Amino acid sequence: MKVKPLTDRVLVKLEKNEAKTAGGIIIPDTAQEKTQTGTVVEVGDDKEVIKVKAGQKVMYDKYAGTQVKIDGEDHLIIKMADIIAVIE
Repeated sequence: MKVKPLTDRVLVKLEKNEAKTAGGIIIPDTAQEKTQTGTVVEVGDDKEVIKVKAGQKVMYDKYAGTQVKIDGEDHLIIKMADIIAVIE
C-alpha cells in the first residue's frame, strides 16, 4: 500500500526497539517508552514548509502524530512542526 501525506505532513517509519535486560529477558513494546526517532518515508506537497526528505532519520515530539499500520509495519503521520531534529 502506498500512502502520500498531504500539505505539511510527513510519513515516518518508526524504529523498532527490542530491549533486553542484562539477564536476557526481553522487555515487550507495551512496557517500553515509545521511540521518538524514525525514518522519513514520504513527505507532503507543501515544499515551503517541509525541510526534510525521504530517507532522513528524524526525531519528533513524544506525543506527535497519528499512528498507522502500513504493510504490517508501524508508521506515524506527523506535522512538519512536530519534527524537532534531523539525525545525521
